[in-house]
Order: sequence, then C-alpha cells, then structure tokens
Amino acid sequence: MRQYVGGDAHHMRQRFPRVVLRDEETFAGFLDGYVEGDGHRLRGRWGARVVVSGNVPFLREMASVIGARFTPNAKPGRVSRLYISDEWARRGTYQPEHHPLDPGESSWVKVNEVRRRAAAGTKPFTLYSYRLHPHPGFW
Repeated sequence: MRQYVGGDAHHMRQRFPRVVLRDEETFAGFLDGYVEGDGHRLRGRWGARVVVSGNVPFLREMASVIGARFTPNAKPGRVSRLYISDEWARRGTYQPEHHPLDPGESSWVKVNEVRRRAAAGTKPFTLYSYRLHPHPGFW
C-alpha cells in the first residue's frame, strides 16, 4: 500500500504519491479527497480550495503539479497553506505519468468456488471468507 500513498508511515515524511498522476481524472479525485481531509473550499468570488500541512516537501511537489506558487510558512513548527485554483487544469502544468497499478508483491489466483451462506441474526450481511491452499494464512 505504501507504494501508492507516498512510502512512509509517518505523515510528515510522506512523499507526494505520484501514482495519482496516472490521468487527470485520478489526480482531480485525489485533490478532492485531500482537500476533504486537510483543507476546505474558500468562500467568496475566487473559485479555489486551500490545503494545510506541515509537510512542506509534499505541498511543494503538489504545487509544481498544479502550477501554483507556494511559499512555506517561515515560522518553525507552523503549518503551510497551498491554494488550489479551480482553474489549475488550464495552466497546462499537469503531466500524466505511467505507474503500474498492481502492487509489487501481488499475484493472480484462481478462484475455485463461491458459495452463498445464510446470514445469522436479524441483520442481513455479506460474509466473505477464503482459504489459501496450500498455505494456512498470509505470508
């Protein structure tokens, strides 16, 4: 999973996840999700959003992708803000990149059987279960 989200479990060392540059639709979805979590839409006449983070390298790289000017907060330990115009795509700075979507440790497996099971209790639910043969669990 880390190959998709920037490589490091610590949020301040996360790199920009370049896999989101696969196509413009994927990148736009990433921006929407990132703003939803660490930002907000600006009110007023200017169509823009702002994201807030202490991870300056991350914001700097995102700014270069959207063609935004970015000035980190000069005060140590303070968060920085990146303003994202709704017109970022018109700037022509976004360049798609090819990134494989299959994780490096993945492989395809054959599904031998799928069986429906009745839900126990009053609330219906779907139960997914699998057996790994010849291995008893995850490796």
